[in-house]
Amino acid sequence: MKKYMCKPCGYIYDPEEGDDMSGIEPGTAFEDLPDDWVCPMCGAGKEMFVPVD
Repeated sequence: MKKYMCKPCGYIYDPEEGDDMSGIEPGTAFEDLPDDWVCPMCGAGKEMFVPVD
């Protein structure tokens, strides 16, 4: 599963770790995050994220 980076703040969403601050379980692909999920660091929406290698 690909990692995604928040363009405004640089936060990396790692699907292997999930997002415990938002109740997202480890193993949740970025594409499977709820549409209203936002960056836990700056509050940017999913549309502000780009895939990283």
